[in-house]
Amino acid sequence: MSDFPVSVTPEAVEQIKGLIARKGNEGSFLRIGVKGGGCSGLEYLFRLDEKRLPIDQSLIVDGVEIVCDSKSAEFLRGATLVYTGNLMGGGFAFENPNAERSCGCGTSFTPKKRA
Repeated sequence: MSDFPVSVTPEAVEQIKGLIARKGNEGSFLRIGVKGGGCSGLEYLFRLDEKRLPIDQSLIVDGVEIVCDSKSAEFLRGATLVYTGNLMGGGFAFENPNAERSCGCGTSFTPKKRA
């Protein structure tokens, strides 16, 4: 594989394929990352995108492209992007070893203190 910061489960790849097929345009990919906000300090970002940034890292899994900027990669390194089909709380989520604490809805987290 590559030094892409996040691994992706097969279930998540299948859901990303469906999402791009339904809502994407030519050249669409899934952008993942983090941004300031949410109830725990940093909020996870998942969206379809077509615009690349100079700081982007890219991973192609089974024909699906996933992109993460290098600043977000610091907070996501070692994480796994999963998809659960649960009726309550189902959808995309990160299993993130860098999170000290996550909010109840799973969309934001407090990063672990760095030494």
